[in-house]
Amino acid sequence: MTLHLHDTATRTTAPLTPVREGTVSLYVCGPTTQGAPHLGHLRTFVAFDVLVRWLERSGYDVTHIRNVTDIDDKILVKSAEAGTPWWAWSLRFEREFQDTLERIGNRRPTYEPRATGHVPEMIELMQRLIERGHAYADGEGSVYFDVASHAGYGSLTRQSLEDMQDAGEEMEPGKRDPRDFALWKAAKPTEPATASWDTPFGRGRPGWHLECSAMSRKYLGETFDIHAGGLDLRFPHHENEQAQSHAAGYGFARRWMHSGVLTVDGMKMGKSLDNFVTAARALADHPTPAVRLALVSGHYRATVEYNATAMQEAEVVWDRFSATARRAAEQLGPEEPAGADADLAAVELPAEFIAAMDDDLTVPEALAVIHREQAALNTLLAGGGAAGEIAAGLGRLRAMLDVLGLDPLSAQWAGSHAGSTAEHEALDALITTQLAAREAARAEKDWARADALRDALSAAGIRVEDGPDGARWTLETTD
Repeated sequence: MTLHLHDTATRTTAPLTPVREGTVSLYVCGPTTQGAPHLGHLRTFVAFDVLVRWLERSGYDVTHIRNVTDIDDKILVKSAEAGTPWWAWSLRFEREFQDTLERIGNRRPTYEPRATGHVPEMIELMQRLIERGHAYADGEGSVYFDVASHAGYGSLTRQSLEDMQDAGEEMEPGKRDPRDFALWKAAKPTEPATASWDTPFGRGRPGWHLECSAMSRKYLGETFDIHAGGLDLRFPHHENEQAQSHAAGYGFARRWMHSGVLTVDGMKMGKSLDNFVTAARALADHPTPAVRLALVSGHYRATVEYNATAMQEAEVVWDRFSATARRAAEQLGPEEPAGADADLAAVELPAEFIAAMDDDLTVPEALAVIHREQAALNTLLAGGGAAGEIAAGLGRLRAMLDVLGLDPLSAQWAGSHAGSTAEHEALDALITTQLAAREAARAEKDWARADALRDALSAAGIRVEDGPDGARWTLETTD
């Protein structure tokens, strides 16, 4: 089976056939730098980081573009309220996004262009749309896209213009139709002079939708393979992007991919619901790889639920993956190539794992294969398996987890497991004391006391495994 991916536009799953053989061009809508990243951002960007990893693991040369919307209405409002220059405000949160995504294990995109760095490309696109009869200038500095002029408008989200008649929005001055959208916004006297640029249509700044069409064409060409983003961007952002690019005569994206929403305690995350979770809060409350695991465990198109139970399960699962990998590496020794310096790209992945990932990145099924591989490796470790078998099992386990950005022995996560938190370190100290007492009881052949100590730990949700190097503990979970 070759790689099949779902297309939101056609609502079908079909084989990936790149524009240029052996390469994949991908545009992911990036952050608007008005404030700190939240968990919903992480859900989207982690999902498409897995896409990039699988494309590369499948042998493709990937050009990954993720833009930065570094100017818009909210950035100007919030920076003014804070008494900070808009560009400084934007840069602050751009860096916070980059640092957070790097912390959670995302690879950097090939290019990360800012909207404000591509005004000439936007002007060129607007002029082309006006010449082709799909846009108009209002004479005051704004430029609008004429949605009625483009027969394909609404095709991405399967809406008709008639369905959009009662949008409920008051028509802006200068518009010919309330459904038309701004390509360029005229400068306002209340906004900083630095937040506008001269154009043939007047001084102003970019509209939200225009920037992505201009930048995707510059870095990926007039037609490219995949446009991705969060499900909430389908309308109006992606619908408008597609319309203006097609109206300009460009092929634009051949396939659309959208990640599902994130819910918190069963409800869509929102500040008004008092369930808004920033990325910083989530990463402070839980081990970072456990947060990543929780976000990638479901299918990328499905809703991901964030709550205490889900995070507890993710922490336990991550601790098990990490413990198994570390135990195998320790038993093999530092000279074994399956250890930290292993060439994971050369590892042959299990056929079931490949089939799951090739079927529209079905991570839940891929994780089932990983769990089976981990269990088999644990059996080898407990039963004194041959070094070659252990090395092969460890290599497969690490290679599969690496596709998800979760290789426990990687430089990113080495030493990062549930025990990396202060709470877990305290728990480890207490349990280690109990295990030492149990070992002393066994040495004295006081089997009743040794069993009682083990039973007490088990009742508290602590699993104890005896091995040639002594006892190890992990947190119990229900499978």
